[in-house]
Amino acid sequence: MRAVWYERFGPAADVLHYGEVPTPDPGPGEVLVGVAASGVNPSDVKLRAGARPGATMAFPRVVPHSDGAGTIWAVGEGVDPRRIGQRVWLWNAQWRRAFGTAAEAICLPAAQAVPLPGPTSFIEGACLGIPALTGWAAVLGDGPVAGQTILVTGAAGRVGRYAVQMAALSGAQVIATVSGPAKAAHASSHANPAHHVLDYTRDDIAERVLEITQGRGVDRLIEVEFGANLAATERMIAEGGSIVAYGSAKAMAPTLPFYPLMFRNVRLWMLLLYLLDDTRRRRGEADLARWLSEGALSHAVAETFPLSLTPAAHDAVGAGECLGSVVVEV
Repeated sequence: MRAVWYERFGPAADVLHYGEVPTPDPGPGEVLVGVAASGVNPSDVKLRAGARPGATMAFPRVVPHSDGAGTIWAVGEGVDPRRIGQRVWLWNAQWRRAFGTAAEAICLPAAQAVPLPGPTSFIEGACLGIPALTGWAAVLGDGPVAGQTILVTGAAGRVGRYAVQMAALSGAQVIATVSGPAKAAHASSHANPAHHVLDYTRDDIAERVLEITQGRGVDRLIEVEFGANLAATERMIAEGGSIVAYGSAKAMAPTLPFYPLMFRNVRLWMLLLYLLDDTRRRRGEADLARWLSEGALSHAVAETFPLSLTPAAHDAVGAGECLGSVVVEV
């Protein structure tokens, strides 16, 4: 089968190879999925580049990408054979594993191949594993949010755009932050936009949030740049509020204002989707299945590339300019 792999860290054009590798066989509890589309996330690009602190090659050869979608071709011992032919989306395909979805086929535990509702294309399904599930966990991982006020930072991003939709679908008042008119339009280009969209390049976000909430602040703050935005967060988080941070690239070792947050009884969740517990993940999968079946979620796909041009897909994600997900069509 055709696949893309790397055997050392480095620039995409230098280290990503395209060629033939053996087609795997499913072991006990596994399924063999014919991959139709492979999602490329920033984490995949950083891992291939060796950009993580202290990064070393965990395996001699790595087929990248954790997200994908396709059709189950075969099942291993202990898996219901009726799953053969089922359309599925995949999660954690390359998390602590050598072989991800940048290939014509992949074997992985059956639970990591989730039924993909009919209205959703394979390209859209390849956007679900990290972007959509992170958005779900950030919004609903602690339970219902109906009646709450939720702030989503970076609402034009892959995760933020899903989080806005999910919060609105779940009955919350949603405030979103973006940078500039183009991103404001992108963040609102779906049926369930935020109730308020603020431009952080022009607005004092904390001041505007306090105006909107009549001084109370937000119940839940979904944060893509935890450290860089901490001063504003301290001002606008409500008593008993929750901060869910899934990124802090601009300030990787922030100083935490412990007592100001403690005296508001604030909870902080540093969310790493790869380690989401099974109970939450099953809840997330069920909510996604319902919304996808109803056609309630809008998916932003910025660019698609053929498998042979995976290096270009990595460069597109690494440039940080795409409004939406980048997908490799297999």
